[in-house]
Amino acid sequence: MSYGENLWLFFTLLFGIIILPGMDMIFVLANSLARGRAAGLAATAGMMLGGLVHSAYGALGVGLLAKLLPVLFTPLMLVGALYMAWIGFTLIRSAIVVDDVGRADTKSNWEAFRRGAITCLINPKAYMFMLAVYPQFLKPEFGPLAPQALVMAAMTAATQLAVYGAIAVAAGRARNMLVGNRTGTVWIGRCCGGILLLIAALALWEALHRQL
Repeated sequence: MSYGENLWLFFTLLFGIIILPGMDMIFVLANSLARGRAAGLAATAGMMLGGLVHSAYGALGVGLLAKLLPVLFTPLMLVGALYMAWIGFTLIRSAIVVDDVGRADTKSNWEAFRRGAITCLINPKAYMFMLAVYPQFLKPEFGPLAPQALVMAAMTAATQLAVYGAIAVAAGRARNMLVGNRTGTVWIGRCCGGILLLIAALALWEALHRQL
């Protein structure tokens, strides 16, 4: 797999995860509906900051492992791939339904930004997911890890801005697409689960190939 193909695969996974309805998306939508586009974009900026922290955490963990304990790099790929497969299988079986957006409870754009960052950062599953994902795409054979990590962090922030920013700008339509649209949200979850299973299978194959 070339570096370009590696990035496209990462973007496919990234887009699928970000577009999946969840607490981050609902927080942006709630602020947009309650206080307008500026509040929604402020919440989006907070999510982007949280995403950058997650990216730094994942890159640091993979970088330290590759440098200090390179023998564990391939086992981490295997464990991460199995974890992604489990998440994908769970998403395919689950039914994601957004019944209500809820109240934003923010009084200023600064508070929306701050709480957006906190909302993104307090999710413990995000840290586990980053440690599972980054070993699959941040690889020593593509050169120094720091430039790779910067590219992936920029892709994460840009994708968050595109998805959550669009929701902030078109809050009314986004609400109608999410709230009560059981069929749509269920199929989004299933598609994301399928993407995770596919990438997990590729990662397992590569990790096993490294062992041979």
